[in-house]
Amino acid sequence: MKATILTLYPEMFPGTLGFSLMGKALAEKKWELNLINIRDFSTNNYRSVDDTPFGGGAGMVMQAEVVDRALGSVNPKGPIYYLSPRGQTFNQETAKKWAELTEATFICGHFEGIDERVLEKWQVQEISLGDFVLSGGEVALMAMLDATIRLIPGVLGNAESIMEESFSNDLLEYPQYTKPQNWQGRLVPEVLLSGNHAKIAAWRKEQSENLTKTRRPDLYEKYLAKNERN
Repeated sequence: MKATILTLYPEMFPGTLGFSLMGKALAEKKWELNLINIRDFSTNNYRSVDDTPFGGGAGMVMQAEVVDRALGSVNPKGPIYYLSPRGQTFNQETAKKWAELTEATFICGHFEGIDERVLEKWQVQEISLGDFVLSGGEVALMAMLDATIRLIPGVLGNAESIMEESFSNDLLEYPQYTKPQNWQGRLVPEVLLSGNHAKIAAWRKEQSENLTKTRRPDLYEKYLAKNERN
């Protein structure tokens, strides 16, 4: 996957994406990072990219012409996403879809947002990390790309771990334990020491269902509905 990022702060990248498995995958060219500085497409001496909003109001708005020139320099061949609190909420299903893309372009907004006309012209899709507001899209995009890149084949050492982790089947992941068997008087559940793989699988499924029902009833309802259809 080639991720082209339009940002006012290209120095923020790769950031956390340059470490651990994401950084290793970047070095091994399992994914590609292409950074575009939006300020490079300003035409005034101050390299400003924003102006006051029509109709009044607080804050500034990123100019359509500047963003348009930045996008034109990229000539996007895949989908274009704008990090915005108005957008559809990013989730594990989104990450799976993005991991299958050959390339995508991401716009990190600032100020009060971007002139609506350039979003309409380029048919930009808006995407949100959640129901809260950040000072810019860069931090949110790093989280989204982290969730995506780890799903690209060959990035994780054990591909099976993707199948069992939270949200992979509309359930939260079951509790995990490692050595020592007795830690401060707290014991590992006996079933995990039994060697009976069928019983372990049944225990883990039950734990996942109970955790999801308690902590994320919205997901649990989705899980029940999907299993009823099947």
